[in-house]
Amino acid sequence: MNRAYLAFALRRVVQAAVVILLAYVFTFIVISVLPGDPVTNTLRNPQNGFSEEEISRIVAYYGLDRPVYVQLWESLSRFLVGDLGISLRSGLPVSRLIGEVLPSTIVLALSALLVAVLLAFAVALGTRYLPSRYGQNVLRAFPSLFLSVPNYVIGLLLINVFAFQLGLFRVIDSEGGFATLFASIALGIPVSARVAEVLIANLDHEAGQEYATVARSRGLGQTRLFFRHLLKPSSLPVVTVIALTVGELLGGAVITEKIFGRTGIGSLVERSVTTQDLPVLQAVVALAAVVFVVVNLAADLVYPLLDPRVRLTEEVSA
Repeated sequence: MNRAYLAFALRRVVQAAVVILLAYVFTFIVISVLPGDPVTNTLRNPQNGFSEEEISRIVAYYGLDRPVYVQLWESLSRFLVGDLGISLRSGLPVSRLIGEVLPSTIVLALSALLVAVLLAFAVALGTRYLPSRYGQNVLRAFPSLFLSVPNYVIGLLLINVFAFQLGLFRVIDSEGGFATLFASIALGIPVSARVAEVLIANLDHEAGQEYATVARSRGLGQTRLFFRHLLKPSSLPVVTVIALTVGELLGGAVITEKIFGRTGIGSLVERSVTTQDLPVLQAVVALAAVVFVVVNLAADLVYPLLDPRVRLTEEVSA
């Protein structure tokens, strides 16, 4: 690992840290500093049942009786050490509430990502080597089809067929193996569309290059040509696309969890919106920004290792 890559990585890390801080500041301003003081309004709602002593303690904790810049500094300081605040509804630490539901969402998102990648590679491979009479051209339309069907429609169809008709899983057992599998399929199919489109386009491009023609003229089989020569250069842009789909996975997970009755970030967000638990909402938005930025940072750091030309371009432009 040379100095050029270390400098490249350091710049990316600094940029990612700045983006995370700006995202948190923006979230704080939108949720906490807009006219009307939504936190105090929530506390003084008679339906919430807070005493004056409890209200005073929470107001002091969030610094609502202090200038805005002091509130922001204290909120940002707590965020940097992992203190996400206190729930206005349960009185429990927000980090604890998120920690209880985050594992379920992570399992769903990672499973959906695996489904999306496998499906995209299967479709792309079929468009290259499946005989035309067996639907090679039809496969090229699959990404558009996957993208046009919302994940909640896919989820409802999967529940109707595999839960109600075939009985492979029970809706009330939303955390079971089959339930998680079909939930990940519902979430992964739309996500696979962009991965498949990029991979198909790059496979077509690489297959038309001179080195591929030379390899075929030397008698190299289609399978060896695909895995030894076409797959790696075609997969490089897929790394970026996969990183960009993290936001889609997080957003889709909220809907998918609701459809399949899973207890995850989606159910927490829904409950927090209903009860106006603003600290929880702010923490979830900030956490989503952190995840998105970190995943894209990882993609930025991995890409030059796979293709050194990226790093060279950075050096030339610097």
